[in-house]
Amino acid sequence: MIVGVPKEIKDHEYRVALTHAGAKELTLRGHRVVVQAGAGLGAGITDQEYISAGAEIVDTAEEVWNRATLIVKVKEPLKAEWKHIRPDHLLFMYFHFASSRPLTDAMIESGATCIAYETVTGPGGHPLLTPMSEIAGRLSIQQGAKYLEKPTGGRGTLMGGVPGVKSARVLVIGGGVVGTNAAKIAAGMGARVTMMDINLERLRYLDDVMPRNVSTLYCNELNVVDQLKRVDVVVGGVYISGAKAPHIIRREHLSLMPRGAVLVDVAIDQGGCFETSIPTTHSKPVYEEEGVIHYCVANMPGAVSRTATFALTNATQPWVIRIAEQGWPDCMTDDQNFINGINIAKGKVTLAGVSQAFDLPLTSVEEVLR
Repeated sequence: MIVGVPKEIKDHEYRVALTHAGAKELTLRGHRVVVQAGAGLGAGITDQEYISAGAEIVDTAEEVWNRATLIVKVKEPLKAEWKHIRPDHLLFMYFHFASSRPLTDAMIESGATCIAYETVTGPGGHPLLTPMSEIAGRLSIQQGAKYLEKPTGGRGTLMGGVPGVKSARVLVIGGGVVGTNAAKIAAGMGARVTMMDINLERLRYLDDVMPRNVSTLYCNELNVVDQLKRVDVVVGGVYISGAKAPHIIRREHLSLMPRGAVLVDVAIDQGGCFETSIPTTHSKPVYEEEGVIHYCVANMPGAVSRTATFALTNATQPWVIRIAEQGWPDCMTDDQNFINGINIAKGKVTLAGVSQAFDLPLTSVEEVLR
């Protein structure tokens, strides 16, 4: 199989979907790898390193899309890339369809098979989403601390405080991978942290393993409202596989918050878990709404591109090899974990979360295979 790696074109997206080590593993198995020139530079991987691994470097993205059957990317295809997509393409990347009707319609129209990293399942959850969730959770506190500073529009509060002055209050909504990593970093900086979730077993676990400056609280309307009255930073890490994120904080809640408090919406890829969230970029990461700073960058891990690239490709490489070895549809047969990753195939929506988000007909993967 020919595997194509185009350069990412999203704003300040420096990650690459296949490292030179991954290219080597594919070429050793007899597959061809076509990489767009400069695709790995943002992660510190040179064209020469790809060439040494047996890959071929081409000048343009169009050449990659034209020659390859399996396209691996990090982020979803942007509008400029839609024209390159063919019905015989297998697309393997983050899609987050539930947050974008235009993208969903374009991929249906293309006839391509779209396998989303974020909905592939495995032991313990979503193995291809986990490494980016770990990074985004940790980054959320770095960004929250930065935008809490007065020159960036924040309250002017130091996350860890100093002797005689209270540290910042951090509210983490969601006790999954994002929330756990956010809480660890915030606690390490000395903040007073509250974690909220609706899963009592998860809260019991977190209460047992987290440092003493982290407390747990059941997530409901009254508890959320009470916390917002005195919070400095809120991290939203709610994730429902393949579906649009619920709005935990609504517009009317903002008036309860201190002026200059910071909302960091890590769920923005899935539409955001704050009603007032609008996707932002690394070029313009924040905006103010009713006196509250919103940080809603849709590709947060792209800021630490080298770490993120190797963390992501460590997880995705076995799946890429499997697709290349077995092809569509053989690699999907009798593997529910992989089937869960198929969001759109041959012009049909095959994932319930995407179907529900836009009231589109749902077709089973098995029916598409037939």
